[in-house]
Amino acid sequence: MTWEQLAKMSPEEIRDKGLFPYPTLPHPKHTPGGMVFPKMQIAMFPRLERFDVDYDLPEEFLPEFPPAMFLQNRPELGDVSRGQVITLNNFTALFNDILTPVQLDGLRLLLTPMPQEEFNATEDRKTVNASPGVACFDCHVNGHTTGQIELNPDMRPQQRRLRLDTPSIRGTYNFQLFGSKRSIRSLRDFAQFEQRTAYFNGDHIHAAKKGIVVLSPQQAAHMERLQAMLDFPPAPKLTVLGKLDPKKATQQELRGEKLFFGKAQCATCHPAPFYIDNFMHDLRVERFLSSEPPDGPVKTFSLRGIKDSPPYLHDGRLLTLEDTVEFFNLILELRLSQEEKTELVSFLRCL
Repeated sequence: MTWEQLAKMSPEEIRDKGLFPYPTLPHPKHTPGGMVFPKMQIAMFPRLERFDVDYDLPEEFLPEFPPAMFLQNRPELGDVSRGQVITLNNFTALFNDILTPVQLDGLRLLLTPMPQEEFNATEDRKTVNASPGVACFDCHVNGHTTGQIELNPDMRPQQRRLRLDTPSIRGTYNFQLFGSKRSIRSLRDFAQFEQRTAYFNGDHIHAAKKGIVVLSPQQAAHMERLQAMLDFPPAPKLTVLGKLDPKKATQQELRGEKLFFGKAQCATCHPAPFYIDNFMHDLRVERFLSSEPPDGPVKTFSLRGIKDSPPYLHDGRLLTLEDTVEFFNLILELRLSQEEKTELVSFLRCL
């Protein structure tokens, strides 16, 4: 079977013959779920290691660690992390003269560990030693991601829940939806939701036992202020309107852009300049699979800086941008040629 042969088949044929190459990627510990961190991060922060599960993707398919951090109010500074993982130990030295007092306090809160279902001080924790919990920036390292995973917490008591690959929070000042399924409408709500509900699978009694920290509206607002400063990485080939500058782009990249806004239909859900439409879409992937129930609508993610955010799709099942193009070529029945797929990937690397 080749990609070209597969693309000529109907969804029903692919399903009946069991040929779909990108089934759902499950959580390696599906029943308890919880956060699982890649080994390169655990090597630096042993407190994040669980004794019941190991991370399941090779580091070669994960984002750079530690990721760079960019501020939309100080673009001239470039990577403000200076190649470091931002922690409670170094954040004031790095940002005292860059952020406002409110933003600095928001960063402090985002770096503060708080109890969570698997990481806490109770006897049923999933760590060898008692743990103060995890911080927002443990998953969103430097405001980005290094491929950490968890299970979507708000679909219980369903037996099957979505595996969630940690998304980047770069550029959230332009986002209107937060959480792949939750449709949370502000960063402030998201900060409170995570600690009150998500970290404990919506069980407030269990949360009280494990040590829930209830954030005040003012604290959540400070966290929101900091997150609104996080910017996408520089894209030197894009104009101010988010399109390729013909004087800087190659002919292959320009052909990829034409495909993106045309035949490949990518811009239907990912319009310029930020390549996000702030809607939720149902790809109906179950058309291609006989053994999986529907996932339903999932939030569109921004494609700005996408080359720095593997793996792809909400569960990380697409390890490369090439995989992502192959996936959508099948899902949308685009019939792209191999040359067109290569051109499309070339454009995506410019974003």
